[in-house]
Amino acid sequence: MPVPLSSTTRDSLFASTRWTVVYQAGDSKASSQDALSALSELCQIYWRPVYLFLRREGYAFDDAEDLTQGFFAHLIETRAYARARPEKGRFRAFLLGALKYFIADARKRDRAQKRGGGTVLLPLAQSAVAEVEARAVELERWSADRVYEREWAAALLRQALKRLAEECALSGKKDLFESLKAHLSPGSDARVSYEQLATRLGRPAATLRSDVARLRERFGAILREEVQSTLLDVADVDGELRYLCEVMAA
Repeated sequence: MPVPLSSTTRDSLFASTRWTVVYQAGDSKASSQDALSALSELCQIYWRPVYLFLRREGYAFDDAEDLTQGFFAHLIETRAYARARPEKGRFRAFLLGALKYFIADARKRDRAQKRGGGTVLLPLAQSAVAEVEARAVELERWSADRVYEREWAAALLRQALKRLAEECALSGKKDLFESLKAHLSPGSDARVSYEQLATRLGRPAATLRSDVARLRERFGAILREEVQSTLLDVADVDGELRYLCEVMAA
């Protein structure tokens, strides 16, 4: 996937909504490199739901990879996102609608065009593709749309965890975070007990429990920011969170 943005650019990205990012990228006055960087960041976050939707729709491994890359290349280079209307739905709905339109149009073109028509495609890390491919087998009982929504929720969780990891690293708590991240989800099957961690880290078990409580609180706050960034109205955050939790729990 694209090389991550600088911390300054990334902070600016997360200070706005996804809609703000796509509109700024669609502004003819914006720097083409800024537009590419912003959209590349979104591709890095959301390519997995797109890929798994395509696999569930019946596309072969190679075709799903080609179409995923071609879709994001098309989205960026044609500035199709500039025609999006946020009032018509959530960002996840816009992206899925744009994808369906793209693959319907792709059926009318030959394979070279489907792969991007000579454009520079966004590379997918093969290790990540292999990891996601394993998920395709697990999700065979779901419809393509439901798979997309489940993976969208997973992408938000993954991005929130990544941001929390970066915050901990910046505050000198990288090792502590790595040791405790398995405990962040309530009810998670953590492999190492607090008592074992206390022995390993030289930190009282009660203190570690407090550390986890603080990390969970911050993780929840970041996740709300991630969800809010995909919406036009902040009042929709709680409803969107409930919906995505239901999708994941189904």
